[in-house]
Amino acid sequence: MLARQRQGLILDEVRTAGGVRVSELVDRLGVSDMTIRRDIEVLAGRGLVARVHGGATSVAEPRPTTRAAARTEAERAIAAAAATLVEPGSSVAMSAGPTTTLLAAALSSIPRLTVVTNSLPVAAVLHETGRADLAVVLTGGERTASDALVGPVAVAALAGLHVDRLFLGVHGMDATAGFTAPGLAEAATDRALIRSARSTTVLAASATWGVVGLSTIAALDDVDLVVTDDGLDPHVREILQAECGDLVLAGAAPRGLPPAAAISVRSRDAGQQRSPVS
Repeated sequence: MLARQRQGLILDEVRTAGGVRVSELVDRLGVSDMTIRRDIEVLAGRGLVARVHGGATSVAEPRPTTRAAARTEAERAIAAAAATLVEPGSSVAMSAGPTTTLLAAALSSIPRLTVVTNSLPVAAVLHETGRADLAVVLTGGERTASDALVGPVAVAALAGLHVDRLFLGVHGMDATAGFTAPGLAEAATDRALIRSARSTTVLAASATWGVVGLSTIAALDDVDLVVTDDGLDPHVREILQAECGDLVLAGAAPRGLPPAAAISVRSRDAGQQRSPVS
């Protein structure tokens, strides 16, 4: 059964019953729990279901007002903006996280793309396209609860790789702590991803500002570009504009429409606004 068919069945069940459990879908569809969680994540990213512990529930028709739903909308806008930065024939690395998984779906139509990732969901989304000109390199390593591959095996695999751009999802960003991860192994693997890339683009919702994880991945001025949403506080914008290479603000679109295409870019070096990325 194709991913779209599974997702259609999941959506039908949620709309009929109001919710569904992962364990029930595993038994019914005969696939792994990771596959079901990935399908739910894709549906949630499109605003069709709400992710909950152990499954998914229906969402109301009006625009979401909860913090979790608002963050999902922000992640969709960030992923759409980040996708415009990838050119055909390029090589990119992608860390684990909900925003990078949404980005993977957006990149599936770009020709002659090579993707290096330590994320099982990202690899699965790209693999399911079935495209012969899309190469996916999975690092290997120890699997975390968020389906990331981390640790010495992942770090060693990345040591000899070189990509054009890294899209890095982070647990938190802070003026003092910089970009952080929730664990030591995650941070070490993310630092290896940074070393493999010519440039680093951080994907982080505005809600992650002020969140400090256990281990620092990089300082604010160690990255080349930050893509966040337009909900970022003006004071925080000034900090990121001063410290990071470039700042991109992605606007969320009204419900039912694709994320806003217009994004603003601020350069630390130029000190002035540049033309929107398209």
